[in-house]
Formats: sequence, C-alpha cells, structure tokens
Amino acid sequence: MDIATLVGTIVAYALIFAAIIMGAGIAPYIDVPSILIVFGGTFGIIMMSYPMDKAMAIMKFTGRAFKYPLDDAATLIAQLVEFAVKARRDGILSLESAEDEVSDEFLRKGIRLAVDGTEPEVIKNILETELDYMVQRHKAGQGVMGIVVEFGPAMGMIGTLIGLVAMLQSMEDPSSIGPAMAVALLTTMYGAMFANLFGGPYKAKLEYRSSQEQLIREIMIGGIMAIQAGDNPRIVEQKLNAYLSPKERKSQFD
Repeated sequence: MDIATLVGTIVAYALIFAAIIMGAGIAPYIDVPSILIVFGGTFGIIMMSYPMDKAMAIMKFTGRAFKYPLDDAATLIAQLVEFAVKARRDGILSLESAEDEVSDEFLRKGIRLAVDGTEPEVIKNILETELDYMVQRHKAGQGVMGIVVEFGPAMGMIGTLIGLVAMLQSMEDPSSIGPAMAVALLTTMYGAMFANLFGGPYKAKLEYRSSQEQLIREIMIGGIMAIQAGDNPRIVEQKLNAYLSPKERKSQFD
C-alpha cells in the first residue's frame, strides 16, 4: 500500500468536505442532474476515446496508484551482483538454478535467454521491445486519467451552461434565480473536483510508477548484459549503481 497516496487522498477529501459541512452543509451541494452530466459525460468520453476494455479498467488504474509492487532498486542490484559472482565463479550455466530465486518474470526471462546462450544483441532486442510495449500499456492508463483531467471541467462548464439556459427561461420569477444559479454552478464545481482530486493526482502517480518500473527494467537489462559479457562483479555493480542517485548507491565490496 502506498501510504502517501492514501494519506493524500484522505486529507484532500476530508478538508474539502469539512469546509462544506461547516458552511451550508452537504445537502445544497448535491444535485443529481449535475452528477449525471459531469461523471456520466466524462465516462462517455472515455469510452469514445478508448476500447471498451481500457475504458472499463479505470478502477484498476486507480488501484495501481494505491498499490503497485515494485522491486527495490538497491536490492535488485545486490541480487544481480550475486548472480555475476556466481556466473564468474561457476560459469553462466550455473545461473539456471538461480531462476527459482527470481520472482520477476522479466528478469527470469532474461536469465533464461543468457543461460541458453542467446546472442547478446538478440537478448537486448527482446527485452527492450518488451519494455517499450510495457511503457505503451502504461500510457493507456495515464491517458484514461488524462481524459478526466481534460474533459471533467469541460463537462462541468457544459452543465453550467445548461443550467444557465434553464435559469434564463424563468427570469419572470426573481426568487428562483438564486437557487437556479447555485445549481448551475454545481456542475462547474463537480468538474473541477473530478479533475483535480481524482484525475490529475492519480495520473501523476501512474506516470511516476511507470518511470520507476521502467528504471527497474533497465537495471535488469543492464545487469543481464553485463553478466553475459563476463564482467567482473565489481564492474557490474558500478555499472548498475550508475542508474541510482549517489545516496541510494550501496556496495558489497567496500
């Protein structure tokens, strides 16, 4: 569980709803037609923009912002250095037994290709192609959230204009103008909240998750290529530590 996402979500929503309750209360801020226009309209745009399976996976994408398991980069580098030591001491075929120690399918595939004696360029091409398509898949989730950011406020504005037209139709009754204006403005509020409390933050977190996973995969590729080349484990460690900031780097040889 990503504590930052959870705490940030709770704080943002709690403070806004607390301010609403301390003001006029919840009831004046609830309007079913406005909800249908903003939320229903935005989801309709998502379905127009993406295939049905991607559009319906929005909750899955949201869940990834809260829980998305990733290997720790320093731990991964330590494991790859251990494999380098084993391969240098006992030969690369000795890593065949190491596959059972690896839970990540991407890394397991790379080790298997190296053990099988696949040409380095072929291994690199296979793994980099898989990495590229992983990034493309992640962009689909980010794009769905991007629709919320872009079109949520627009649907709110459309709802407001609809409400204003209805209000102008009843100008002969001055007492109805205030309530009608309040309802019209609610759709703008819904759209702004939907974009800035849901779409925007989760899109940013998904982009961060994707960049982190891409880094992990690049470290795996670099480690596999160095091990297959027979590099000294110290050199393997230095090559892979270059992916990390100085304060994140650890060494098994100090």
